[in-house]
Amino acid sequence: MAKLSKIMPCLWFDSEGEQAARFYTSIFPDGRITQVQRYSEAGQDQHGRPPGSVMLVSFELAGQSFTALNGGPHFKFTEAISLMVLCDSQEEIDHYWTRLGEGGDPAAQMCGWLKDQYGLSWQVAPAMFSEWYADETSAGAQRAMLAMMGMKKLDIAALQAAYDGRA
Repeated sequence: MAKLSKIMPCLWFDSEGEQAARFYTSIFPDGRITQVQRYSEAGQDQHGRPPGSVMLVSFELAGQSFTALNGGPHFKFTEAISLMVLCDSQEEIDHYWTRLGEGGDPAAQMCGWLKDQYGLSWQVAPAMFSEWYADETSAGAQRAMLAMMGMKKLDIAALQAAYDGRA
């Protein structure tokens, strides 16, 4: 078994945790499923899941460990938490934006945010994001922020041009 991260997000799904983990690991080049655990008869009066059905799926994306839990319909994802993907190129932004958004909610797309087909929110952003906004009072940061507010999928060249005062 792979060494687990010290902090590992647990994503709660009704029953599609394995499907979601396979979807996510297909998108990230180094993504992989590391373990699948199944429900047993023990505790069935609490969990209500058939013995042998998938309980937990451990997986990795970009070196970060995650767990997908098939816990039932009790809880849903909200925009209060999202996963941020920092990209070095427009090609990367295009790839993650397109793939993660497949089957997702197009109305939930703005400023680099999107909601995937499972309801999980993602931020697909340029890696230089933190450099542009390090001093939020600078003219460049103000221009880049205004440019970003008008975008759905982020455009690195347009954001850089705004930051530099060329747009």
